Amino acid sequence: MQKKKKMAIIGGDARYLPLIHALHKWEWLDIEIVGFEKVEQSYTGGVRQALIDELNPSIYDAIVLPITGIDDKGFVEAVFSNRKIQLSKEWFQKLPKHCIVFTGISNQTLDSWCENLYLTKLMERDDIAIYNSIPTAEGAIMLAIKHTDITIHHANVFVYGFGRVGKTTAKTFSGLGANVTVVSRSETELSRAYEQGYETCSIKDSAKAIASCEILINTIPALVVDEAILERMSSNALIIDLASKPGWN
Repeated sequence: MQKKKKMAIIGGDARYLPLIHALHKWEWLDIEIVGFEKVEQSYTGGVRQALIDELNPSIYDAIVLPITGIDDKGFVEAVFSNRKIQLSKEWFQKLPKHCIVFTGISNQTLDSWCENLYLTKLMERDDIAIYNSIPTAEGAIMLAIKHTDITIHHANVFVYGFGRVGKTTAKTFSGLGANVTVVSRSETELSRAYEQGYETCSIKDSAKAIASCEILINTIPALVVDEAILERMSSNALIIDLASKPGWN
């Protein structure tokens, strides 16, 4: 009989619940999850829950981290836990050399700690990033409805960036009748946005046009929404940051 592979899923959000269900069906895979104690067992399919200190990293064939990976101090995002989960360089060093570490995005800390391991950055894959942009855009709509007293229909929405998330977000808000302006420093992105029927604006000129903005959505992982833009925005405008760190602040 083939020896079972061992996997630990450490932290994550609601997207990880169907993942746990799907993986639990594979009989050759033994799964432990950390950071899901606020979730009823029925939602995690009876998979064994553990605390981070109970894990023995030397036995795992795969580690699944949240989409956000870890921060510079090794803390892991776990929306279904009240406990802080922190990993360390020493913890990663105890993983077997054949262990695959899955994350959505990475940073210098995680890259360094996984130097001798197989680090798979899922959000660098176009297919996964595009699929993920769909619930991301829907989440932005939910926030816009919840935190404004205007309708999305005819709202002036500025989308910063026209990459995988930006394109889906612009299309989704436009589909609800919003007046979408795509903001980018890339002439290629701006020309494509224009071809698709959106208003366009260069980042360097966006401060001049931002006064009409009612909902600003940033998808660029850099400080592009700066003080000059914030000073010219309406005090009632909503800012939604969908970008990876460092984002706009």
